[in-house]
Amino acid sequence: MFSSVPHFQRLAEKTNQVFFVYSLTAKQMLYLNEAYEKVLRCRRGRIEEDLPELIASLHPDDFLYLRGCYKQLLKGEELMEGIEFRLQRDDASVQWLCVTAHRTEETPGQVLLTGFLHDITGYKEYMENAHRYNMKKNSTLEILSHDLAGPLSFMQGLATRLEEKMVQYNDPTINELIRIIGVTCGESVDLIRDFVNQEFLDSVNVDLKKERVDLAERLRILIGNYQESEQNIAKKFRLLTCGAPVYVGLDSMKFMQVMNNLISNAIKFTPDGGHIDVRLEEQPKAILVTVADDGIGIPAEFQSVLFEKFTKARRPGLRGEKSTGLGMSIIKTIVELHQGRIWFESAENRGSTFYIELPKE
Repeated sequence: MFSSVPHFQRLAEKTNQVFFVYSLTAKQMLYLNEAYEKVLRCRRGRIEEDLPELIASLHPDDFLYLRGCYKQLLKGEELMEGIEFRLQRDDASVQWLCVTAHRTEETPGQVLLTGFLHDITGYKEYMENAHRYNMKKNSTLEILSHDLAGPLSFMQGLATRLEEKMVQYNDPTINELIRIIGVTCGESVDLIRDFVNQEFLDSVNVDLKKERVDLAERLRILIGNYQESEQNIAKKFRLLTCGAPVYVGLDSMKFMQVMNNLISNAIKFTPDGGHIDVRLEEQPKAILVTVADDGIGIPAEFQSVLFEKFTKARRPGLRGEKSTGLGMSIIKTIVELHQGRIWFESAENRGSTFYIELPKE
């Protein structure tokens, strides 16, 4: 088939990616380059014998997904890019692969599937570590900000009280020292919150990069980070899921920042000893994520403007944490970039529940 284009065949043989040509009409592999043997650890001459074994080694969570992609190509989809899936090897290792496939009609009645496939195991391991580090970093920043801001706000309040008591002594030196303590505590609290807020504000300025993600696993890692610090935060955290993987097309970094910010808000407005629950539900046509607390709730007059930029609904947390008025607006923007929607239910002194609905793959 490629004898009329020898330079193309030479190029295909030198690449490290698997190049394939498959006849959908004849259900037969017409061409495989040498990289097939290195990447998939099989011999080109045995493709018909090896194919059932390769299909059997597909990760259970990816089998239906990959079959769905193949059916879309059969129905006429011309191009599918960046389809990622896993193979379970005999040595118990997992190999990540990425395929791009193009459907063409070479001649009337002859439909071909051509494309590239390459090993992305190293990249996926690197990105998984990066995601874990990023979630740990964000949750740690929030935990530290509450741990540090609380005592500093308390000291600021004590300094104000002490300043009032010292007026009768009329000692300028002591008054100035107390004033410095109060100002320093206030500036330190602002610095901590500004740093944490800037981390989140920067997230909306980066292009969305969606991938197929097990959201249940991501949430387990995130809530686990908070559960490790329950004693310091004085709140109880719980994740409610069915226990099975839940795959969604997400920009994982951005969406987990949304979750981290919603949890942070729940912490700010929930008294010590309160509870914060995150629930993940797979519905027939959507994925539903909820963040619920039993805190002080949102006043009725603020609810209609909560998602506006620089909203009038912004208010300090129970420990004096300041608000930029932008957080909820950015959360809404990121959710909508994922073709999702967000809403909430709240009543004063009865807590708040935020709902995020995402489309299924």
